[in-house]
Amino acid sequence: MTDSWNWARRVLKGARLDPGLLAGVRPLSGGTYNTVEELLLLDGSRYILKVPPASTVPGLRHERGLLTSEAEFYRGAAGAGVQAPHVVVVDEKAAVPHLLMTACPGEPWNGSLPEAERAPLRRELGRQVARLHTVTGPGFGYPSGALGPLAPDWRTAFTAMTEAVLDDARDYEARLPRSADQVARMLRPAYPALDEVTVPALVHFDLWDGNILLDRTADREPRIGGLIDGERMFWGDPLADFVSLALLGDIRKDEAFLAGYREAGGRAEFDVPARLRLALYRAYLYLIMLTETVPRAVDVDKERWVQAVVAPELVAALDEIEELAQTA
Repeated sequence: MTDSWNWARRVLKGARLDPGLLAGVRPLSGGTYNTVEELLLLDGSRYILKVPPASTVPGLRHERGLLTSEAEFYRGAAGAGVQAPHVVVVDEKAAVPHLLMTACPGEPWNGSLPEAERAPLRRELGRQVARLHTVTGPGFGYPSGALGPLAPDWRTAFTAMTEAVLDDARDYEARLPRSADQVARMLRPAYPALDEVTVPALVHFDLWDGNILLDRTADREPRIGGLIDGERMFWGDPLADFVSLALLGDIRKDEAFLAGYREAGGRAEFDVPARLRLALYRAYLYLIMLTETVPRAVDVDKERWVQAVVAPELVAALDEIEELAQTA
């Protein structure tokens, strides 16, 4: 506790905030990579402090420099008027790299909601995600530079992303339902559909319910308090966000979300090229979920769940590519 307290005071001071106002430090759970703490100040303000693991801790190739990507996401969200934390300070080169940001109101959207509450919230979420996707970057790929410089086109960037996670799977000898070489071959027929993406949009890529905060202030209807944990963001195809927004499901069934997304100007069409790209992005996410179990050293129950639930979804995405590629 003393170390966390003193460290928090140093970070506040470095951010030109009064360390004497620190009233509490509370560890936050739910993440799988960074150490996260909430800092409570005497004036009632709250901040979130993130620290990545040491460089010696095993991870995936794209996971280097995640704080840079997360800060990029929050700056973009702020510019688009989307509910998200605001960056106070980010320092990847400090002796202890860290990101300090404001805290958003609410708790993770976990568990089911009555349809009367769920539909308007999903519609509003669609509007916010559409606004996110109006933010554009200087190139395609991860802004952290973890996989090299940004690419001039989406096909180059995304193929490098998939090749990186397949190399991770080989290096860690991850248990995949198809060999890494087979997966690489099965993905290839869908790559021409990537050429339809010509503008590098801001993509969160981890918008499952746990990263969407619901604010249930007593005197109002539930609302979206913030989109958090933007560390997996990249510049790419807006459709890629639809994967985690319907994690292990089909975004086409989320009529409320799609209605809000289209109302705010988002394009959500599901022709053959779009479905090919969605299948690619599903495969990419599921490859990450399967491969990261090794460096994360997950417990037996989590490993069983991943093999029982995620592995078949990867196979389904690969089979869909094979089927759609014949009609493209």
